[in-house]
Amino acid sequence: MFEPIRKLAKALRVPSVADREMAYLNGARDMVDLEFRQRQIDRGMFRRGF
Repeated sequence: MFEPIRKLAKALRVPSVADREMAYLNGARDMVDLEFRQRQIDRGMFRRGF
């Protein structure tokens, strides 16, 4: 009964900062790119306020 509502809620959920950071890191092509992306995240790339 509640399954369609759960599916809708999951589809409308906004990804968290941690989810976005992980997706960004998973897109790295090699170790150098991964290290570069890690440094960007450490500098606050995804945690800046508007």
